[in-house]
Amino acid sequence: MTDLLTHVLVAYVLLTVAGWRVEAVDARWRAVGMGGAAIPDLGKVSLLVDGRTVEGLLGVPFSYGPLSTLTGVVLVSGVIAVAFGRRYRRRAFTFLLVGGVASLLGDALRLTVNGRAGPLLYPLSWWRPPAPGLYVSSDPRVLAFVLVAAVATYAVDRRLDRTGETEPTA
Repeated sequence: MTDLLTHVLVAYVLLTVAGWRVEAVDARWRAVGMGGAAIPDLGKVSLLVDGRTVEGLLGVPFSYGPLSTLTGVVLVSGVIAVAFGRRYRRRAFTFLLVGGVASLLGDALRLTVNGRAGPLLYPLSWWRPPAPGLYVSSDPRVLAFVLVAAVATYAVDRRLDRTGETEPTA
């Protein structure tokens, strides 16, 4: 679960810092983007519900793998954005997509056995880009680093709110 928490916190940091310059990035949409960061990790539902079970229920071949690709993030973001209603649909889609792409980019930096990231562009391409191997997702130091960055971002954000340099988020 450190991987999921890390993705959500990275989205928080990125969107909070973006909110210092872009007025449209307020606390509500930051939360939507943080939720979008969890989209590529939806494949971990397979730990609870086997893909063959879903396949039997749907009656068509099913795999969780494509959820961890750009196409999967775009499709799931679109499905979730429909729930936001006509007025906010585009904005919700954008923030969900930003969070999901940030998560995919973070995953592409992980250390893998074969030195390659996943097929991020599936089904457009099976190409697996080289992964720089910067970290192991289960390493608690990664979570500690991101947690410190998130707390520092939170502190700076609160400081900016008090000094009046940014609009308070409500």
